[in-house]
Amino acid sequence: MQQVFAQVPIESVFAPAKTFPSFGAIVSVVVRNAVVLAGIISFVLLILGGLGVIMSAGSGDTKKLEQGKKTVTGAVTGLIIVVTSVLIIQVIATITGSDVLKQMIGR
Repeated sequence: MQQVFAQVPIESVFAPAKTFPSFGAIVSVVVRNAVVLAGIISFVLLILGGLGVIMSAGSGDTKKLEQGKKTVTGAVTGLIIVVTSVLIIQVIATITGSDVLKQMIGR
């Protein structure tokens, strides 16, 4: 059997691949955008959860109050996980001196 896929250059399959010099550069862009997206989602959830807590406190509905508290807690927990993971990658990149990890965190 012939390997048909081995003859097809990546640029013809995925056109934006021409703009990235290495796989590490692609991972770097994806990681940076994922961190920004996580921050935006966390911010929106904090606002919605806070509004839920405020509105339920005025109406006296305990179920809505608990739901708002869970939303705020989940948003803060998610943001802490994302920030901690970036910090861990920075520490590992500093200790090992890895170029790929330094590209991911933008150093």
